[in-house]
Amino acid sequence: QVQVVESGGGSVPPGGSLGLSCSVWRTPASLFRSNVMGWYSQAPGKQRELVAKITTGGRITYSDSVKGRFTISREHTKNTMYLQMTNLKPEDSGIYYCRISSLIRDGYEYWGQGTQVAVSS
Repeated sequence: QVQVVESGGGSVPPGGSLGLSCSVWRTPASLFRSNVMGWYSQAPGKQRELVAKITTGGRITYSDSVKGRFTISREHTKNTMYLQMTNLKPEDSGIYYCRISSLIRDGYEYWGQGTQVAVSS
């Protein structure tokens, strides 16, 4: 059974920094070879939204709201992804979910349980 495990998160004041990591365990070979890993955030009462994503080939996409403040990276051999968040704003608060999905097969994806990020003074 594939496991997606997030860590990091917490509570910081505005302008602070946090780091998140996501590891995927027991990944099938077909998914491991070609996938995109991404971070999504969900604030209370709102839909889950893309924050940033990175493919096995290293192609990166950021949402406009985090460009210049967040940095996504991954270690492919470890199937681990990171999100370094700086200059955090209250609107960045929410539950951050990790997702891994196949670039070849639609619907072949797994999600983590989420980790809380709270930005407030």
